[in-house]
Amino acid sequence: MLEIIRKRRSVRNYINKEVESDKIREILKAAMFAPTAKNLRPWEFIVVKDRELKNHFSKATRYSAFAKDADVVIVICYDTNKGNRFKEDCAIAAQNIYLEAVNQGLGTCYIQIAEGTEGSMGEPEAFIKKLLKIPDHYRVLCLMPLGYPENYPPPYDEKMLFEESKIHYETFDSKY
Repeated sequence: MLEIIRKRRSVRNYINKEVESDKIREILKAAMFAPTAKNLRPWEFIVVKDRELKNHFSKATRYSAFAKDADVVIVICYDTNKGNRFKEDCAIAAQNIYLEAVNQGLGTCYIQIAEGTEGSMGEPEAFIKKLLKIPDHYRVLCLMPLGYPENYPPPYDEKMLFEESKIHYETFDSKY
């Protein structure tokens, strides 16, 4: 598992190749295996392949331009009538999407929508909700574009990221 985690990188450039439906299904399974508060499972996922919708996504925030180049975009939504841990529950599902995408040989990059940086279409969450006809009592945390990477960045170097100095035992002022 650590190898998949080390390989997880943000991918914003994709080749023009269709993502197989069985890979999308496995990624969605991984998302739904994510734990949620009280096991309420209040998230829902919209799978978008439509080119016009993806072009609109690319205008949702200042950082979402690459969404139009992905073969598919998964939109992570949350039913606020069923749960109250919107960010936590959806973020864990997004991480599972990241990891299973790597496992499937794909790339993705988290695009913040809830409380995101305004794009040319105004407030991102309101824009995405209107575009996808998402009911008012739902929130949208992020977009997860998926595709075959143009070039996959090398895995993280364990020596670069694993820092013993960030580990504390029993109290903050103690070190191993």
